Amino acid sequence: MTEQAIKNISASELVTEVLHLKHENWRLMQIHATKLKADEPSYEISYSFVKEYELYNLRIVVTPETEIMSISDIYEPAFIYENEITALFDLNIKMISLDYHGNLYRLNNKTPFK
Repeated sequence: MTEQAIKNISASELVTEVLHLKHENWRLMQIHATKLKADEPSYEISYSFVKEYELYNLRIVVTPETEIMSISDIYEPAFIYENEITALFDLNIKMISLDYHGNLYRLNNKTPFK
């Protein structure tokens, strides 16, 4: 049976926590974003990591004004997830290694999940 843990952190703690996981040989599995409530501008971003049969999640809750530092310098493939979140939710992710500036997809409606 697999183990799973969720750690709620602030956006300012993200890079430190991710560096810690990287040094312990955790692999980035996915980054997922969702809007929490339709009438409020708050979003939840979950960063999922895997090591052997364990799953570990870092979770942050942000608003569109929150500055989120990219983890793409730590885990290179993160740039694709971060660009997707920027394109779909218009969240403020800073210093993405390969930044598409919100244009990852050709969309009829800019930032459809905002």
